[in-house]
Amino acid sequence: MLRGLDIRDMLIIDRLELEFQPGLNVLTGETGAGKSILLDSLGFVLGWRGRAELVRAGAEQGEVTAVFDLPEGHPAEALLSEFGIEHEGELILRRVNTTDGRKTAWVNDRRVSGEVLRQLSDTLVELHGQHDDRGLLNPRGHRQLLDAFATNDTLIAKTGEAWRTLSKARKSLVEAEAKVAEVRAEEDFLRHAVGELDKLAPEPGEEAKLDTDRRLMQAAEKIKQDVAQALNALSYDGAEGMIASANRWLEGVVDKAEGRLDAPLAALERAMVELSEAQSGVEACLDALTFNPAELEDCEERLFAIRGLARKHGVLPDDLAKFADDLRERLAVLDAGEAGLGKLEQAVKEAEAAYESAAAALSDARREAAARLDAAMAKELAPLKMERAVFVTEITQGDAGPEGRDEVNFTVATNPGSPAGPLNKIASGGELSRFLLALKVCLTQGVSGMTMIFDEIDRGVGGATADAVGRRLAEIAKGGQVLVVTHSPQVAALGGHHWRVEKRQTEDATTSTVVPLTMTDRIDEIARMLSGDRITDEARAAARALMPS
Repeated sequence: MLRGLDIRDMLIIDRLELEFQPGLNVLTGETGAGKSILLDSLGFVLGWRGRAELVRAGAEQGEVTAVFDLPEGHPAEALLSEFGIEHEGELILRRVNTTDGRKTAWVNDRRVSGEVLRQLSDTLVELHGQHDDRGLLNPRGHRQLLDAFATNDTLIAKTGEAWRTLSKARKSLVEAEAKVAEVRAEEDFLRHAVGELDKLAPEPGEEAKLDTDRRLMQAAEKIKQDVAQALNALSYDGAEGMIASANRWLEGVVDKAEGRLDAPLAALERAMVELSEAQSGVEACLDALTFNPAELEDCEERLFAIRGLARKHGVLPDDLAKFADDLRERLAVLDAGEAGLGKLEQAVKEAEAAYESAAAALSDARREAAARLDAAMAKELAPLKMERAVFVTEITQGDAGPEGRDEVNFTVATNPGSPAGPLNKIASGGELSRFLLALKVCLTQGVSGMTMIFDEIDRGVGGATADAVGRRLAEIAKGGQVLVVTHSPQVAALGGHHWRVEKRQTEDATTSTVVPLTMTDRIDEIARMLSGDRITDEARAAARALMPS
């Protein structure tokens, strides 16, 4: 329940403190007095989107504070727990708007975003404004209203999840089909290219090795003779033999040289070792230079083949092996395509079945709820002087989507024997207001602790019909709280608490204020609503007659 509202420097309100009560709270006043400003301020602290310029001219910032009492088990408790906000049966919302447009909000002294305020407001206040019946006239909103009445949140969530799964499965199938089709279009090329690459089987680094071998074999004939001559010069017929002879001659006379030949003999021994290593290296080189001419031909043929394939496919020679792997993967997609597509097609069928099941359950729930809503509307319309009107919720099948495949339309027949039709073509302005009131009552049945606000719900009606609307509002307010902005004296007369919105003008400024009315003041205000600016005794008598005894 909304217990208090404190408004400072908002639009033409400088300072206003209101204490609301349980039951039917009525706000009246002349057109332009500022009743809409009061609702704008309440909407501001609740996080609703509204006017951009809210700060009163000359003030640095505007501020609104709303205090709510929360009974145990109130729906707001779950949100407060989720946001980590403590409370002890009281909820204080405060929001500030500066002249540069910055908005800051707190809930029980915890700073929060506007989105948090909006989520909380959904559990605290139900507002029905002057143009709220536009939702009734728009069939796109009828399904949402029916779902709210049926509390279909769980079924909608399940249907939405099934729809997303189905959409994902269909997308995967389409992408796979496109990929297979793309590969199939180049199948001949892929198989030929993979065959060439598999036959050649190039390896990373092979091109460089082949190039080195080729250059060596090409140079072999030119250097082989010189290498052979060098080997001969190092052999026993050459350097080796001469060193060996020198070694024998010196060893024969070493004993008589008094040690002078020890060092030369050691040097010769080392020379023989180095010479042996040189011979081995030259022999190895000579062996490498000795090859079959066909080897050069084979080397060049493979080298040119690798380079040719690299140019053909626009890759480096060392990347041919990886390129071949990539082509094989694309072929694998094609070769396994039928089996893969089959699995994806099966997944789509299963997802379709799951969606159809979820959508069917949601449709059944909507049809059952539609029957209950029609019956509830019949009961609500009777006290509103529309007992002969018929409200029918029509459900037809439309295109499938995340919220099922149902199209919902509210139709009415205002007189017996008249054909049913859309609200905007059948119902008059006053009838629309009463249909709206009845529908809102039906949709909020069972919701506890919520403040219901009606902004000129009685427009377009008068006399006994306005009295019926007022009595229905008073009935709704029993055990709860209803705030009504009204121009109807019949509705105002039935209020349990009455405030008048007044505009005050001085030479410097225009301000709006709200004044709680005593019983005498109420009689005068209702008399003014009946007769205009000139309040007569007859108007006061009529006002007293309207008020319950």
